[in-house]
Amino acid sequence: MENVNWIALIVAALSTLVIGFLWYGPLFGKAWMKETGITEEQAQKGMPLRFGLSVVLAFFAIFFIYVNSVVTGGIPPDELHGINVSRYHTFGHGVVHGISAALFIAMPVLVTNALFEQKSFKYMLINVGYWIVTFAIMGGIVNAWV
Repeated sequence: MENVNWIALIVAALSTLVIGFLWYGPLFGKAWMKETGITEEQAQKGMPLRFGLSVVLAFFAIFFIYVNSVVTGGIPPDELHGINVSRYHTFGHGVVHGISAALFIAMPVLVTNALFEQKSFKYMLINVGYWIVTFAIMGGIVNAWV
């Protein structure tokens, strides 16, 4: 772990803000607000704090994705995925690991919470879709910048 590309991790964490701006703005903002029952004014309250905390939490998520896609649980780098390791340090390979993390970790958590909160299927799709896209992009960034 001595060769961690911290810039890649920071850029990946910050990418959540860009994706979130698009996802919960022009793409699905109106539908998301309708499904959550909040107004635009309510959504704007406390944004600096929410942005700051969300980047910190995204950093935790990207560090997990980094460890599982680049470091892979401590296996020596020359043994990752077989003989030719460098061919796996690509954006596409990171996307696969990001999507896997979203589908097998984030989605079950989000959907379970939404079921007990009695949220709509549309609400679940919007939020899970955001994390699938976000984890894919974050995984791609850290894998391409190894």
